[in-house]
Amino acid sequence: MTSRAISWVDVFSPTPLGGNALAVVHGADALGEDTMARFARWTNLSETTYLLEPTVPEADYRVRIFTPGGELPFAGHPTLGTAAAWLALGGRPAGEDVVQECEVGLVPVRRRGDELAFAAPPLLRYEPVAEPELLDRVARCLRLDPSALLDVSWLDNGPGWIGVRVADAATVLGLRADWSAMAGLKLGVVGAHPAGAECDVEVRAFVGDWVVEDPVTGSLNAGLARWLTDNGWAPEAYVAAQGTVLGRTGRVHARREADTIWIGGHVSPVVRGTVEL
Repeated sequence: MTSRAISWVDVFSPTPLGGNALAVVHGADALGEDTMARFARWTNLSETTYLLEPTVPEADYRVRIFTPGGELPFAGHPTLGTAAAWLALGGRPAGEDVVQECEVGLVPVRRRGDELAFAAPPLLRYEPVAEPELLDRVARCLRLDPSALLDVSWLDNGPGWIGVRVADAATVLGLRADWSAMAGLKLGVVGAHPAGAECDVEVRAFVGDWVVEDPVTGSLNAGLARWLTDNGWAPEAYVAAQGTVLGRTGRVHARREADTIWIGGHVSPVVRGTVEL
């Protein structure tokens, strides 16, 4: 057992404790994969990350991302939270942006005032969900009539998201998902707020395998931003609310610059200390 620095941060909320929590273990190069997985199960957070030395010269650090159910090749709130924790403990990027190495490749993280934003990696699968059986299952999981699903698309940038667009934010907020039908699915639902509202869209993320509903989800919002802006359903810069039903104040700032999607938000430090691993 070795003492290692650990940071607990809150991601994607302008108000501390209103976003999505993340545990970041620093100096984790000597940790085995089994220990990483066991500690992630013990924290019981949606994700726990481990900072390691990069394997390529272009990266400032490498990260491994674990849920209680296993490892992810990429995730959004862990990307921003890990970058913030690395900077807070003295990390200095080689260039203007922080460059994170993870399983999907190199992910730039940009500092914008008191926010961080990551450049969304390419979608691994981006196409309409066409299988009638899967569409019916999505509707059952959300307890909606199939006609209420305006559009359904694969938005997979690592975790395997399926995006679902519904009529409005009120429909999103009123969902009462059927968890028993959702095993193996990761569904992200989006609906527009009325013009003039504080936020442009409302988002909810349902994960059948491990956390039931994720409070605020960077990877999902990255896929949604690509989908919504590609189809003209959202402007090139907008704000998504997430976690409202869970009592959270998640705010995700999406911005499209040419063909790059930037996903940003606040990161607040909450706990800093050591862990024996």
